[in-house]
Amino acid sequence: MPADATSPALRDVVDAHTHVFPAEVVAGRAAFCDRDAWFGQLYTDPVAALIGAAELTISMAEAGIGHAVVCGFPWADRGMCRLHNDEMATAAGSSGGQLSWLGIVSPTSGAAAAMEADRCFRLGAVGLGELNADAQGFDLDDPKRIAPVVEVCLAHDRPILLHASDPVGHAYPGKGTATPDRLLRFLAAFPALRVVLAHWGGGLPFYELMPEVAAITANAVYDTAASTYLYRFAVYRAVLDVVGADRVLFGSDFPVLRQDRFLRRSLAAGVRADEADAVFAANARRVYGLPDREGDAS
Repeated sequence: MPADATSPALRDVVDAHTHVFPAEVVAGRAAFCDRDAWFGQLYTDPVAALIGAAELTISMAEAGIGHAVVCGFPWADRGMCRLHNDEMATAAGSSGGQLSWLGIVSPTSGAAAAMEADRCFRLGAVGLGELNADAQGFDLDDPKRIAPVVEVCLAHDRPILLHASDPVGHAYPGKGTATPDRLLRFLAAFPALRVVLAHWGGGLPFYELMPEVAAITANAVYDTAASTYLYRFAVYRAVLDVVGADRVLFGSDFPVLRQDRFLRRSLAAGVRADEADAVFAANARRVYGLPDREGDAS
């Protein structure tokens, strides 16, 4: 039987994919919808949730989640990236160890993006992301544009979280075109880079049944963000059987989805007891270099 949230193996669940926003963005949604086309596509509807770090920690307590990795938003504007990074650094620093954060940069700004990535890591970011090729105007088929940012990640031994999308299935706001073929070319260009592919990698793990694909994706892992919108929950068992339990990270995409409900459904999705600690905690700690359960650096 799958473990549940009270299992000793899951006493400190890590949500590896959440989003928070600066207070001025939450309060001034309309202005930022006009300022950034991708943000407008996702958040023009007032029903689309925008939250700060306080709301996230409340949700974590209600869901029984001990730690969360916080992403910002894939702004095209460098100034917005910096503003968001400063907000996340402050939130993580005042969270009592509950939150870690990923820096956001606009990759097409070249040297400036590399400098901001370095600044984020010096402020304590555990990686970069969620970078989004469609939102930020970079081409996964042209890795030279993002190479300066990748070099900084390699120098700091930190991963990149990339938005991913399926080439088939229903359309939805923010889906984009970061499909498995393009992601595979990106991974092939940077074999030493650790990459987290959001949203089950847009289906890329299923192609790992091909030996040549598995060779290229060996340094990539997949998060489960927004599973409810994309797949039946049988996706957990299907992907685990292909890639193994050490390459799947539990992530909710909160506040897009409720953490408590998503965690309950994920725990009931066929993850075996011997896999549960890896999927729901240990993998995220390893990939992002998070503190271990005793509070020591991993």
